Amino acid sequence: MTMVDERPAESFAAARRAMIDCQLRVSGVNQDFVLAAMARVPREKHVAENAAALAYIDRAVPLPSGAFLAAPLFYGRLLGEAAPGAADKVLVVDAGSGYLAALAKELALEVEVTDPASAAAKSRKRGDFTLLLIDGAIEELPASLAARLAEGGRVVTGLVTRGVTRLAAGRKVGGEVALMPLAEMGIPILPDFALARGWSF
Repeated sequence: MTMVDERPAESFAAARRAMIDCQLRVSGVNQDFVLAAMARVPREKHVAENAAALAYIDRAVPLPSGAFLAAPLFYGRLLGEAAPGAADKVLVVDAGSGYLAALAKELALEVEVTDPASAAAKSRKRGDFTLLLIDGAIEELPASLAARLAEGGRVVTGLVTRGVTRLAAGRKVGGEVALMPLAEMGIPILPDFALARGWSF
């Protein structure tokens, strides 16, 4: 866990270095482009001011909206799996902190942001995004959101199955997206992407 006191920016810079060395590297996140992006983007700017000292802890931080900023490891593993590049047109489903979008903008030239409610809503929008990043764990990927991906486009997200959250990745092939669970880890769940519940006997 990495906490900072209320001293100025030097403390946050030191906390970012500690996050990289003590949370990311030791957990297998070693891609230079990921570490550089996470070193540049200040997590403390993406939480409430009174929670800034908690910005670099190794767990989710509550946001005023009731959503969460996920732990650093989630973003490190997500970016490493996604490998956003200058040629990517990225759609970010932002849970409310703006942190994932800020990281994506460090790596890709074109980034569009949407909120979970809008992303999960039925829509006839079509798109040519080559990469979809979702800041949280979903139970299902709506067809209307998958439709915004170009053929061959990638998805990296959290996935929740029977209460267990994992990083997951997929690619759009033949108009369909299948998500493959990867590493199990703690990821805040996005209720907008819950499966519809039916009757069971």
